[in-house]
Amino acid sequence: MSSNTSYLELPDNLPIPENDGAAAHLIGLTLPNVRLESTNGDFVDLGELPGTNVFFCYPMTGVPGVPLPVGWDDIPGARGCTPQACSYRDAYPTLEEKVNRIFGVSTQSSAYQRELSERLELPYEILSDENFALQIALCLPTFEVAGKKLLKRLTLIIRDGRIEKVHYPVFPSNKDVDWVLGEI
Repeated sequence: MSSNTSYLELPDNLPIPENDGAAAHLIGLTLPNVRLESTNGDFVDLGELPGTNVFFCYPMTGVPGVPLPVGWDDIPGARGCTPQACSYRDAYPTLEEKVNRIFGVSTQSSAYQRELSERLELPYEILSDENFALQIALCLPTFEVAGKKLLKRLTLIIRDGRIEKVHYPVFPSNKDVDWVLGEI
């Protein structure tokens, strides 16, 4: 497959991820008191979030002009982080009526995430789990590519600190927000 497709589009022939059971343990877990840096420069204590919150975890976003890792499009569920982020941006007015907060989560640094947030004009925060504190605390599924450990794509709906619903595997990424809207 070619990585020449725009970051905003999903190629038609992406491999579909299979449910490997790596997220089955998450429903009912309480969010830990893990503090993650946000794209707005603050730290968010996940265990202190009131109400209904949505976390969409994704592997990594690309940067225009920088090639994705070799074979990226061949990894089931890897491609589509930017379209997923944009779909949440576009649905934000509806989502903010139904949830307290929406967060994107990846293992990229906040500085890296800020570039994406500014370029795409995201109205929600992205949290950096670059030290894998949340990943370890919840045993979130990961994969490795080009020497980097990345989160597999999954979405959590959390009510009053407890994970109520899990969307895993997420495919296609740009339809994940539709799942969330149908579940909240």
